[in-house]
Order: sequence, then structure tokens, then C-alpha cells
Amino acid sequence: MDLDIKLGDRTSKLHLISREGSKVKIAVDDRIYELDLLMVERGVYSVLFEGESYNLELITGENNKNYFVNTRYHSYELEIIDAQTKYQRNRSNKNHGAGSETISSPMPGKIIKILVKKGEKITAGTITIIVEAMKMQSEYKVTHDCVVKKILVKEGDTVSSNQVLIEFEDIQQN
Repeated sequence: MDLDIKLGDRTSKLHLISREGSKVKIAVDDRIYELDLLMVERGVYSVLFEGESYNLELITGENNKNYFVNTRYHSYELEIIDAQTKYQRNRSNKNHGAGSETISSPMPGKIIKILVKKGEKITAGTITIIVEAMKMQSEYKVTHDCVVKKILVKEGDTVSSNQVLIEFEDIQQN
């Protein structure tokens, strides 16, 4: 099985080499990993790697190809980019990273900090907002240079899953 996996800003090729019970051997890009992977409860996994133990929580996103991965100290957005997804992207006329953009909360949480102001010009990679969900804080960045069009929440607000938090527009549209 070969897939592209997007974790945060990084995309890697994942190849399942073998699986026997809880023993899994995978290649991520050109590096081989031998793991002992066990689901301890629905969506929660224990991973043994090189004598170290890690716990991962996987929460399904908007479809079965998008997940939120929580570890003890970090949260990540994970996207599985399989052949079907690649095909759909190639057929799409959308220009990802240009035009309007929004940042939405992937799950219920609380607004910890808003780091931008309405009308502010910001560059790709700028952290705009920090949301706490499930005792983890996540920073949300823009993917391209843009202007903050609307801020729809304030610090301390409780937000629901998929709620739009901030809207942006291209600098060229101004």
C-alpha cells in the first residue's frame, strides 16, 4: 500500500512494507520504521518505537481521509492523499493558496489568542490564531500572503467544530 501523507506542512510518501499482528514495518520517504502498534481503545493507539512508548489519538475530520492527531505535546492535521484524491485535485479548477481563504476550527475548542487584526497584511506561514481543544493548543497559519478580511471570534470564545474563525482575501484584490 502506497500513500502520500500530509502532516502539518510536510507531505511524505508512506509505504506499508509488512504487518504481522501488532508489528508494522513502514517506509516514510526513504526511512524504514519498525513499530509495535496497538489500538488500546477506539481512536487511541499505543506505539512502541526503538524502545520508547508513544500514545496517539486519531480523530476523524470531515471525511475518512482527514484526521486530527493528538500526542502528549502536539496536535497535527493529517490528510491521506491517495490516488483518488490526487485525481480529484488534478481535475479541480481551484487554485489552492490564492483567492479567499478561511481558518476554521476542526473541532470544538476555546480561542486562546488572536494574533492578527482586521485589515492587516500578512505573509504565508503567519500564525493567526491559537485554539485549545482537548487540552492541546493548536496554531493556525495562512497558506499565502493575504489581508485579514474578518475576525469572527474573540479571545475566550468557545467554538464549535468547523466554525469559521477568520476570513482572508488576496492582497491583489485590494
